Amino acid sequence: MTGDWTTEAPAKDRRVRRSRAALMRAAVELVSERGSAAVPVSEIAAAADVSRQVLYQQFGDRDTLLLEAALDLVRRELLGDLDGLASAADKHGSFLALGRHFATHRRFYRALLTGASAYALNKALTGLFLPFNREHLGHTLGDQLDAAGVDDLATFLTGGAGAFVNAWVVDGPDPLDPEEFAGRLARMRSVVTTMITKEAGR
Repeated sequence: MTGDWTTEAPAKDRRVRRSRAALMRAAVELVSERGSAAVPVSEIAAAADVSRQVLYQQFGDRDTLLLEAALDLVRRELLGDLDGLASAADKHGSFLALGRHFATHRRFYRALLTGASAYALNKALTGLFLPFNREHLGHTLGDQLDAAGVDDLATFLTGGAGAFVNAWVVDGPDPLDPEEFAGRLARMRSVVTTMITKEAGR
């Protein structure tokens, strides 16, 4: 009996992972295609080749599915690149990777950032990006700010960068220019770092 359970459970886990992945992919594709988050649950389920019941079992509702789909997209396509670039002396590559990701998936993110999921998405993305900013600031300003100061500044800058990204994705020109975006972020980072360094040296 134990043997039956151990062979069935992993198979069930694989089915759950496959259905979750299929639902998140379908959500990104349909929302991107229509430019709206108001895609019926039945259509997302049909595109993922699962039942509506499976969707509700996996995610509870459409808004949660869309939020999880966005976070999955960021983790799969962006965070790995940022992690690989984190140790680079030139941060332009990180900013460019960020810009390219949001430009590539603009219709999807714009639909979420102008819909009911906007607050939850912003909060979740802040949670994903905050550790990167905290680590960078710790390396850059760790001898000038204590741990609490680094954490406060990282939170402040992550929130500000999030607002900057939101405005760019929602209201920026079409098409978006990741190179121009990266340059603007790099300029702001340089200004803030210079100001803090001067203040700490007083």
